[in-house]
Amino acid sequence: MTKPTGEFTLGSDAGIRETPLSDEVVFRGALIDVSHMQVRLPNGRQALREVVRHKGAAAIVPVDQDGTVTLVRQHRVVVDRITLEIPAGKLDHVGEDPLDCARRELEEETGLHAERFELLCPMLTSPGFCTEQVRIYLATGLSEHHAHLDDDEFLNVVRMPLAEAVARVLSGEFCDGKTALGLSLAWLKLKGTAPVACENPSIT
Repeated sequence: MTKPTGEFTLGSDAGIRETPLSDEVVFRGALIDVSHMQVRLPNGRQALREVVRHKGAAAIVPVDQDGTVTLVRQHRVVVDRITLEIPAGKLDHVGEDPLDCARRELEEETGLHAERFELLCPMLTSPGFCTEQVRIYLATGLSEHHAHLDDDEFLNVVRMPLAEAVARVLSGEFCDGKTALGLSLAWLKLKGTAPVACENPSIT
């Protein structure tokens, strides 16, 4: 039996598309705006969609020549959890080049500069209600400089083998979406194979 290749859909998308009818901003914030969008459903009825509008962000998987990845450990007060994540930050304004954002955030959070940035994936974080797109980059050719965090930013820098980080993704320990995707794609880009579990975790 021949396996299908490429994109596979069951029938036409015309029967699932929603048509926007109106869009009213109901909240303007420092980081996000929220709007109420009225849409016409494929069956002709109308429905409300609450939409969070976000400028976008960039995230970076910095891997040095010996296969060590640099992560940041921080308290996410919204979910009250200490997380290990790849460095990331929001665009300063709509239309900013995400690569410029990636360079800035990598230096600000870790003090690292990179000779090479390669786009791994443009990630939609929550497309059911949010416009945010995070472009995830692999950064290599690293050199150390000075970190300079924002006034309201507090974090610790953590380094570990990329193989261990990906093993923690596979075990479910790393629950941040961009981090799980970025680490996995970086491993596949650099190694081309699935990682084996790390028996002796090591964090520096």
